[in-house]
Amino acid sequence: MYNVSLDSAEDSVLLAHLNEGSKPAFDIIYNKYWKLVFQAALKRLSNTEKAQDVAQDVFVQLWIRSNKSIIENLPAYLLVSARNGVFKLLEKEARLIIVPEESSSKIESPFDRADNGIIQKEFLEAFEKLIEALPAQQRIIFKMRFDEDLNSQQIADILNISPKTVRNQLGKTLSSLRKSILLINLLLSINYFN
Repeated sequence: MYNVSLDSAEDSVLLAHLNEGSKPAFDIIYNKYWKLVFQAALKRLSNTEKAQDVAQDVFVQLWIRSNKSIIENLPAYLLVSARNGVFKLLEKEARLIIVPEESSSKIESPFDRADNGIIQKEFLEAFEKLIEALPAQQRIIFKMRFDEDLNSQQIADILNISPKTVRNQLGKTLSSLRKSILLINLLLSINYFN
C-alpha cells in the first residue's frame, strides 16, 4: 500500500499520510510521541491522571485536525499543544465555583429553595435571550468559545478570520453581557424582595 515503510519514516512522511487519513501513520506518531506529550503535561500539572487526559486530547485533536493544518515541526507542535491543553484544563478548573456547604445552624424554608429555583430559571432564560439577541458573528463566536470550549485560534481557523478579530468580538460581547447581567440580577433581586 505504501512505498515506504511507515515504521522508519520521517515525521514529514508520517504527517503526509496522516493528512490522507492514515490510521497506521497516526498510530506510529502516537507511539513515538505520546510519552513526550505526557511528560510535558505532567511537568506542569503534577497529576498523572490529568496529564494523561491532556495527552489524549492532544492526539485526538491531531487526528481531527490532521488535514486542516500544516505542521512543520511535529515535536514542537505537540509540545505547544500539550502546553495549551494544560492551560485550557487549568482555565476550566478555575471557572468551577466551589459552593461551600451551608451551615447547619441556618434553617431554610422549603419555600426559599423554591424561590431560588424560580430565580435561577428566570435568570438563565434572560441570559439565553441576551445571547440570542447578540449580532450573528458575536453570538457564533461566543457559543464556540463557551459552549464548545474552543480557543481564539481554533475559532479563527474555523470561521476563516483572524484571532485578533475573534478576541475583539469576544471582548465586545463580554462587555455587553456584563452590563446586561448586572441589570438582570438587580431586577430579579428587586422582584424577589418585593
